Amino acid sequence: MTKVHDTSTKLERAVLIGVINRKQDAELVQEYLDELAFLTETAGVAPIERFVQKMDHPDPSTFIGSGKVIEIEKYIKENNIDLVVFDDELTPAQQRNVEKAFQKKVLDRNRLILDIFAQRARTAHAKTQVELAFYQYMLPRLTGMWTHLERQRGGTGTRGGAGEKEIETDRRIVRDKISALKDQLHIIDRQMSTQRKNRGDMIRVALVGYTNVGKSTIMNLLSKSDVFAENKLFATLDTTVRKVVIENLPFLLSDTVGFIRKLPHHLVESFKSTLDEVREADILIHVVDISHPRFEDQMNVVNETLKELGANDKPTLLLFNKIDAFTYIHKEEDDLTPATEKNHSLEQLKKSWMSKLSTPCLFISAMQKENVEELRKCLYGLVSKLHLKRYPHNKFLY
Repeated sequence: MTKVHDTSTKLERAVLIGVINRKQDAELVQEYLDELAFLTETAGVAPIERFVQKMDHPDPSTFIGSGKVIEIEKYIKENNIDLVVFDDELTPAQQRNVEKAFQKKVLDRNRLILDIFAQRARTAHAKTQVELAFYQYMLPRLTGMWTHLERQRGGTGTRGGAGEKEIETDRRIVRDKISALKDQLHIIDRQMSTQRKNRGDMIRVALVGYTNVGKSTIMNLLSKSDVFAENKLFATLDTTVRKVVIENLPFLLSDTVGFIRKLPHHLVESFKSTLDEVREADILIHVVDISHPRFEDQMNVVNETLKELGANDKPTLLLFNKIDAFTYIHKEEDDLTPATEKNHSLEQLKKSWMSKLSTPCLFISAMQKENVEELRKCLYGLVSKLHLKRYPHNKFLY
């Protein structure tokens, strides 16, 4: 048990729960819980304490076993806890059982991310995508909680026949809602597709990366615009597209929603239309937070998501951001503990596997505006090469 946040009288108070198993060692679980704490704070909740349970397989009834449930239940009662957040997805039965035991609201990581997306959705497109993902998540978890939706339908024939269970009626209501939202998204998607076609034939560049790596800040630097940027997860949900001109060469730059580990499947499906900007891009800028202790793992998450989207074979610029926040921890000769990335200086990292990449690779600080001109020159080279190939009659531009 480790404290992760000061107590607060203003915010809801939460405990976080993770599991160590064959796939997740103690160090990895602590990193996942660090990210879960950040997610919890982004949702406006104070993470007060974290609990970790060692087990090979999740308990089918409570996920963490009855002994750990009793331990956490005691802590909840003694410390005025409002919310319990699991780092892994719970089955409907597990969620019901732990809520009954704790007598508190219980969220898993998927539901927490859905709540954050709901808070941050601004446009009709984003709101529709989040609402669709929410209903898809809730459908298998219905336990009679949706009976109030019947009143929204009204009219003759909206209720089931005699003897039909309430839960079946509720499921039908939610399925109808999902169908209507999919139809609504289809209409919005067609409108957005038309907008993309109307932008002309300029080269398209898309910023991609793990959430909170600084994509929006880079967008603002390159496009001289004012895209919302904040040190919180999922600050950007809606894709923003801006026209950028470097020297005499115009191109379109888009900023997309950040990726994250264990991103709920329903959100990936719902937001695939938003990520059309990634699929249709000519060049990707993969932004990496090099100050993060496991930036390589974050890179793998992004690469896997791009593969899922069918966008992993595009020309890519690997952009390591936040070099101003990078810390080098010197390792003494008599220190026998395994070396980590923090035991390598930035120059040493540049000469490691990064130097062997076929992908162009740059190091910048968007916040401190370090090496931004180098980024502009590299982008100019990548875009002009594609532009010249597509429009050979425009050689005079160069």
